[in-house]
Order: sequence, then structure tokens, then C-alpha cells
Amino acid sequence: MSLENLLQESFSDQLSSTQVTFPDIMSMLLVATILGIYIFFIYRLVCKKTFYSKSFAISLVAVAIITSIIILAIKQSIVISLGMVGALSIVRFRTPVKEPIDLVFIFWAIAIGIICGANLYEVAIMGSIMITIILLSLHFVPNIHNSLLLVVNANNAINEDGIIELLKQYTESYSIRSRNYNKESVDFIVEIKIKKDKEQEFLKKITENETIYNVSLMTHDGEIV
Repeated sequence: MSLENLLQESFSDQLSSTQVTFPDIMSMLLVATILGIYIFFIYRLVCKKTFYSKSFAISLVAVAIITSIIILAIKQSIVISLGMVGALSIVRFRTPVKEPIDLVFIFWAIAIGIICGANLYEVAIMGSIMITIILLSLHFVPNIHNSLLLVVNANNAINEDGIIELLKQYTESYSIRSRNYNKESVDFIVEIKIKKDKEQEFLKKITENETIYNVSLMTHDGEIV
């Protein structure tokens, strides 16, 4: 028996053993849809309000369903599977990911589609439950009080030593990151660590300086405190 005949018989035996019926297709699509909607609501719960994108959340449901359809088609035809590999190798996605957590949900939706396409529904359900427990548990863990960025805009008559004295008095630590001088004003950025209950008092105290035009206190991700 030639190698070509052996491969043909192997492929035909494998395809004949993976034929699915209409109820199987509907059950696969139903489970993939339900789990995709489940991912939609978990993303809505976990994601920060500032970075929440409804269109991205909806796309997670579509990704799960489309992936399951692709896997089902690959199971039924070796020709489709080879064509799909060639087609997907050409596609390049350039959409920027705003948050690292978005990657988790993308891979989760893809994994659900693959697993449902392989008819491993128990694995998909139990895996989704485990991922949910881990995400929610870590999501509600309190954040460490990270460093803040103090941005000060003032005129050239500012007494920088007075600002440093305030920093020593109210902050746990500080480090001047940049200074920008011109003929009329001075801008500098200071990285500070300060307790939450002292932030308002510190801002009021530093704005009492008449040489200061504006003071901003920001987190590293750009959210104003």
C-alpha cells in the first residue's frame, strides 16, 4: 500500500468518525453562546469603568461562537482545515489592547470556542467557573498604595525649598522626576508616596503658595486623584 493511499484511508477514517448531527451542532452553538454571554457579564463586572468597552465585550461573545464554528468545520473536512490554516496565517490584527486584562478575556473566549467545537462541554464549563473564581478573587484584593505624580505649575519666583519642606512634612517619600524652566514659569514633576487621609490637606497647603498657578496629583495610569 502506497503512502498516498495510507493517508487517504487515515483521513477518511478520521472524518467518518467525527461526523456530527444537527442536534450536535445546535447544542455546540448553544453552549458556546451561553458561555460567551457569561464571559460578557464577567468582563463587565471585572473591567474598570474607565476602560470598559461595550463593543469589545460584545465581540467576546462573537469570538467564542465563531471559533467553535471554525473548529467544527475543521473536524468535518481536512480540506477546510488546511485552507483555514492558510487563511488565518495571512490575517494580521492591529487593534491595540488598552488593558492587559483584555488579553485574558480574548484568550478565554477563543478557548471556549475551541473546547466547545471539540464537544468538551464539561471542560468548558468547569474551566470558566475556575477562571471566574480566580478573576473575582484577585479583582477584590485591595491595591497597594502606589506612588503618585505631583505636577506643579508656578512662576519663576517660586521658592522650591518651601515646596520641599512641605513634601518632607506630608509625604512618606518623594523624588523629583523632572524640571522645566522658561522665562515666565516653572514646571516640575515629583513622584510621591502619601497616605490617603493626608492628600486633601497637602493639596490645600501647597496651593496657599501665591507663586503656584496649578497643582495636579495623578496616578501613574493617568487617572486624576
